[in-house]
Amino acid sequence: MYQLIANTGYFFLILNLILYITGFSKFGKAYKIFTCYLALLVTVQLICVILLYCKKVNLFMSHFYFVGQLILLAIFYFLLVKDVVKKKIILIGTSAGLLVLAIQYLFDPGMFSKFNLFEITITSLLVVFFALLHLYDMLTDKKEYYFITVGIIIYLLASTILFLVGNLTIGLSENLKFLSWTLNAVLVLINQLFILYEWKKSFYKKAALLV
Repeated sequence: MYQLIANTGYFFLILNLILYITGFSKFGKAYKIFTCYLALLVTVQLICVILLYCKKVNLFMSHFYFVGQLILLAIFYFLLVKDVVKKKIILIGTSAGLLVLAIQYLFDPGMFSKFNLFEITITSLLVVFFALLHLYDMLTDKKEYYFITVGIIIYLLASTILFLVGNLTIGLSENLKFLSWTLNAVLVLINQLFILYEWKKSFYKKAALLV
């Protein structure tokens, strides 16, 4: 069941990347950054699969995923929010988060080869906060990237909780660990479906008109 859900999520991720690439030069800077984010996800996943196939450790790729996600989505929401104060909050929050992580790895380089729960928590919650800033703007402004934003909030909040719970229950049965990973795969799939729906709702007709 896990493998089926995970593979379905990867299928929609690749499909979304292909769809968003078709509009790469048509829909502005924020669109381009989000497409780069999808490309990052596909690249990290591909490298992980190759390393796994070669029977190599791929755990270190999680750092590229979470830090890259923070940087690209911070830029994405920086471009979307209109208020100067919110833009400064995103800049300061991202810089502070990256600085804290850099200090952590400087004093403990061995963390690079481990699953860093602190990194997951700080990067994910920062992105959720930035997404909430944009969601708040959309209460009184046009709903730009609304479904993507809702999907990101749901996915990152729920997956962060799963990682935290999974870490606390690390000594419990394999069945519970497997359930945790399966639920995370479901969240990935749901997030990709939100992204696909955003394309259909906001860009499909526009892309057709521009052809």
